[in-house]
Amino acid sequence: MTAVRPVANVGMTVAAYARPVTRPPEDSEAWVAALGGPPAVREPALAELHALLLRGARFELGRRRASLPHLPAGELDDLAHQAADDALAAILAKLDTFRGASRFTTWAYKFVLLEAGVKARRRAWQGREVPLDDDWPAAARDGGPSAQRILEGGEALRALAAAVRESLTPHQRRVFRALALDGVPIDVLAERMGTTRGALYKTLHDARRKLRARLTAEGHLDEAPTMGGAT
Repeated sequence: MTAVRPVANVGMTVAAYARPVTRPPEDSEAWVAALGGPPAVREPALAELHALLLRGARFELGRRRASLPHLPAGELDDLAHQAADDALAAILAKLDTFRGASRFTTWAYKFVLLEAGVKARRRAWQGREVPLDDDWPAAARDGGPSAQRILEGGEALRALAAAVRESLTPHQRRVFRALALDGVPIDVLAERMGTTRGALYKTLHDARRKLRARLTAEGHLDEAPTMGGAT
């Protein structure tokens, strides 16, 4: 393979992101110019950027290794390559949105962190069942020990269960159960339901707003001073 020619001395290891680095302002401009330039300039820049993203993906997946204890090293590295590939594609698609508020490499690094995190969560849930029914879990209906760990007091628990059944739509119940009770990562749920993270965030926000309003009206929660965004 032909050796990769560095682009304006902007190569950087993952470890370098952990400490402040001062670089001349022309570095970011050189990246953008090279990635949008003719093939003779663009191809080496793409290769160098992909190598940077791959290091970042391996670093992030290594940090998340505990969530993937049974994944062979070869498969973990394959996930890193997938994350780097997808991050590179996303960067090129959004290259014209880079405004220079940060170094280009810092901006690009965020893409691969996101991709690696999503792939790690999806791989960790691969083969695991994601309950998509809208039924309230039996433990919560019955007020068993596990339900009592969710809310203190059987009366408050029964009130929450009733609010979920009566105030939420079937879709809101499914999303609320998966995200708030079963701990399903939102990107995993989005993939299983064929929707987007943004749509699920809105559904969860609306569900929490309805539940808070009802529980507040019934005296189970103190009235909040404002009705800001759900947390």
